[in-house]
Amino acid sequence: MNREAGPTVNDGPFDCVVRGGRVVMEKDIRVCDVAIQDGLIVALGQDLGEARQVLDAGGHLVLPGGIDAHCHLAQRSAFGIMTADDFVSGSVSAACGGTTTIIPFAPQQKGESLRDAVAAYAEKAHGKSVLDYGFNLIISDPTPTVLTEELPRLVGEGHTAVKVFMTYDSVRIDDGQLLDVLERARDLGALTMVHAENHDLIQWLTRRLIARGDTAPRFHARAHAPESEREAVHRVIALAEAAEAPVYVVHLSDELAIDEVRRARARGVPVLGETCPQYLVLTEEDLDRPGFEGAKFVFSPPARPPGTPEKVWEALAEGVIQTVHSDHAGYRFDDSRGKKLHGDEAPFHRIPNGVPGLELRLPLLFSEGVTKGRLDLRRFVQLTAENPARIFGLHPRKGTIRLGADADLAIWDPEETRRVSIDMLHDRMDYTPYEGMEVTGWPVTTLSRGRLVWHDGQPRGKARHGELLRRTSPQIADFRPKR
Repeated sequence: MNREAGPTVNDGPFDCVVRGGRVVMEKDIRVCDVAIQDGLIVALGQDLGEARQVLDAGGHLVLPGGIDAHCHLAQRSAFGIMTADDFVSGSVSAACGGTTTIIPFAPQQKGESLRDAVAAYAEKAHGKSVLDYGFNLIISDPTPTVLTEELPRLVGEGHTAVKVFMTYDSVRIDDGQLLDVLERARDLGALTMVHAENHDLIQWLTRRLIARGDTAPRFHARAHAPESEREAVHRVIALAEAAEAPVYVVHLSDELAIDEVRRARARGVPVLGETCPQYLVLTEEDLDRPGFEGAKFVFSPPARPPGTPEKVWEALAEGVIQTVHSDHAGYRFDDSRGKKLHGDEAPFHRIPNGVPGLELRLPLLFSEGVTKGRLDLRRFVQLTAENPARIFGLHPRKGTIRLGADADLAIWDPEETRRVSIDMLHDRMDYTPYEGMEVTGWPVTTLSRGRLVWHDGQPRGKARHGELLRRTSPQIADFRPKR
């Protein structure tokens, strides 16, 4: 038996051996076996011996399970409606798409205790997820009590990222409050995530569009103009510089906003960027589909003009953007508690914002990125597993294939081609914005801490398997720009 040195294992057979796959690790890619014992990776090498379960990965890729640190589950929207997916359906669909860790948001409402908000959200998750999970904390009311008493305790318990909004009346905070959050998170060793759009500009544009009778879904893109995102990204970077705090800008959609991040990083500012599959494959033309169909593509920031996705791809390859997450926020289309909350002729600003994507995040990125030559395998793993693990305080337990790490693995068939249909997915949605797309590269098996959660075309996870993760401080130094 040719086995690398590692943790002590029992003399008897391993729990599982993933055999003969092309394994993507942090430093190299090689064909080898992966042995699993008690949920951990305990050996890497050739001819690893007997196992109670053997998974043949010959001809396939073995990748770290994906981490989705930006998704909305069992969460009430600004419109007062619940997302279609809870922790059961959300975690199942994520597992079927090769993701093994989810980090949705515990939202604080204005006037509410942050600690109470987290406790209430934890009740929605407990015993329901088939995957390990964590919470990012949405702060909408950063009172002195929240910042000086509640947040330190919550960060100490392992909730090491907070999110704030620069738009949406129900959750947005002003610049002074944003500075307070940035400073406090910095001092606590936590990360501040920011939804960056200029609220006043969006409202100004919306009023003028509505007054002219421009109410169809396609005008959502005009109301959320690229200038709104660019200005807000520029402003939050300036505030972060003043507070001497790292900042993570979510769902970058446009080259103007990305250029703000690029310039800031060039001068040494610790700003991190994220994008999502919708900004890589959809455009604002999707909002102009017949009738009310465009409502399926209402999300914020919106999809941008044709040609913009290629600019986002370039930023991914260049390293300006560090992660790709789903921003899964699913609201059913043909549903009075979903996209048709205000009817099937609702003006664009009354259509609930959000798009599903938990299950398709990795297949879309693999197909459009790796298969089409925009990304190599190492970059794919960095964007979807390794970087999120470092940024969100989970490395080296998660996001990597190494001795002692959790056996969170996805076995991919890089040649499998599927045509996307809502019928093949496992969330609770009645549509997918990617209907009809051809995808090449698909996870055929997913393991969470060594247990099958997706295999042979069937979900295999058990609801009580998922554990709430205690996360450490983000490894921001790993991503500091070189000047």
